[in-house]
Amino acid sequence: MRRLRIAMAQINTTVGDFDGNVKKILGAIDTARTCKADIVTLPELAICGYPPEDLLFKPQFIQANLQSLEKIIEASQGITAVVGYIDSDGDIYNAAALISDGKLIGTYHKIFLPNYGVFDENRYFRAGNQCPIYVVNGVGIGVNICEDIWYEAGPATVQAYAGAEVIINISASPYNTGKGETREKMFATRASDTVAIFAYTNMVGGQDELVFDGHSLLFDESGNLIARGKQFEEDFIVADLDIESVFRTRLHDPRWRKESPVLEKTAWYQTKTIISSTPVTAHKPPLQSRQVAALDPVAAVYQALVLGTRDYIHKNGFQKVVIGLSGGVDSAIVATIAVDALGKDNVIGISMPSRYSSTGSVTDTKTLTQNLGIKLKSISIEKPFQAYLDTLTESFTGTKPDSAEENLQARVRGNLLMALSNKFGWLVLTTGNKSEMATGYTTLYGDMAGGFAVIKDVPKTLVYKITKYRNAQAGFDLIPAAIIDKPPSAELRPDQKDSDSLPVYEILDAILTAYVEDDKSVEQIVALGFDKAIVQKTAKLVDRSEYKRRQAPPGVKITGRAFGRDRRLPLTSLFKEW
Repeated sequence: MRRLRIAMAQINTTVGDFDGNVKKILGAIDTARTCKADIVTLPELAICGYPPEDLLFKPQFIQANLQSLEKIIEASQGITAVVGYIDSDGDIYNAAALISDGKLIGTYHKIFLPNYGVFDENRYFRAGNQCPIYVVNGVGIGVNICEDIWYEAGPATVQAYAGAEVIINISASPYNTGKGETREKMFATRASDTVAIFAYTNMVGGQDELVFDGHSLLFDESGNLIARGKQFEEDFIVADLDIESVFRTRLHDPRWRKESPVLEKTAWYQTKTIISSTPVTAHKPPLQSRQVAALDPVAAVYQALVLGTRDYIHKNGFQKVVIGLSGGVDSAIVATIAVDALGKDNVIGISMPSRYSSTGSVTDTKTLTQNLGIKLKSISIEKPFQAYLDTLTESFTGTKPDSAEENLQARVRGNLLMALSNKFGWLVLTTGNKSEMATGYTTLYGDMAGGFAVIKDVPKTLVYKITKYRNAQAGFDLIPAAIIDKPPSAELRPDQKDSDSLPVYEILDAILTAYVEDDKSVEQIVALGFDKAIVQKTAKLVDRSEYKRRQAPPGVKITGRAFGRDRRLPLTSLFKEW
């Protein structure tokens, strides 16, 4: 009976940390060897980290990656491994090395190079043109990389019909809401269509604005889920694959015979390399059963924010963060995420009350920091604000107070936070949400000042959902109900409410989803049932705020189309739908 024990190492790598990445890879290989695995798989570009972006233009970066591969090859005694790296052969390729018993057996070059959304792989890599198959312990194995698996008639199909019984896909697929469910459905379909076992190994961790969720998958030849990797944490999945079941299923599946001409139509070369044609017959210790359930959508968003924040802070050499706490829900959830990511001793809250701050906002902030166990400092902005007003009295003569005076308060607060950052080395976390960033309801050099924008891709309505989720996890109102229930306000003038300047968030967020993420026109959004004047106003606010977003700090991407990496519009444009 032919069986194959596979190990899938879902690791958190860092771009350019060759020593650290190699250490993780070698540790995974050692663990797989201890588990008596026949083959171990690691993520896409695991050696150099993903995405390396323009570091790929540096020859020394490519060379360091190749030197790291040599160390891994030397450590592969007694096992076969699939490892992502940059291959250099006249050009550079996004590649998967198949190494075994101290030798580089072969290399797969990624064929489909994504060049949409956050991906720019056509900028860097040459596409591959071969679909190799490797025989490991008598089992045909096809190796491909990330995007290759999303095409119905792609490399996986070619490899399966050329004799691969197991398809290994190594990936660096970033998270966004709903993507995990989409992946699972796609892999189940691809496995059943090709009548092959599919092993998908995804990286995990934060890299700049991207979060990789892990969520590695293993499906049998009928599209049934065998194993699932944990989400948003490193994991090591080991499973025994029943190869005989693939053979039996193919015998009974007429599609297998009818679709074999796919091999005649492809322009990709097929090669077969035999590493070992003898099935393993030695007894192996039984594996412990594991059950990993997928997170619900709101929990997944929250865990993505925690992981993205933790990795950005730690991978960039920071230990502590500082947050301006206004008494509102946005700063409250950012502080909570920071505590979950870094620990309470590494989070400092700053209350900066003004003449317009309500008593409730000040007391709610104190309750929040007590619940979180973090240090709270109070610094009034009244004196510097008044000093600005006095300084500008002559220049402002004959004008009425407006947003200029309001924004002065936000900029005083930004200055104070940055001063604390400079003095103590604390990274400033900004607290603006996606609804505010979309409409420009934020102050440049004020509440936008900082090093990392935790919830910049989280719409306001979703902020409330993750807040309620976190309170439910805590079993009490970790974030006080008074903060959640109060009407949103910037508190920069008497009795100010967000709804004075913006549509109510339930309507605004629905319009923003249609306009920003779905690229629907004003007319199409109005046709969905929204008021025309509100839609036109929203579109105008979004378009006019592009210059602000260009100057915003990076933040965690969690939606299908985030500002910055995904949605890139010109600052200067006379095209106006509104």
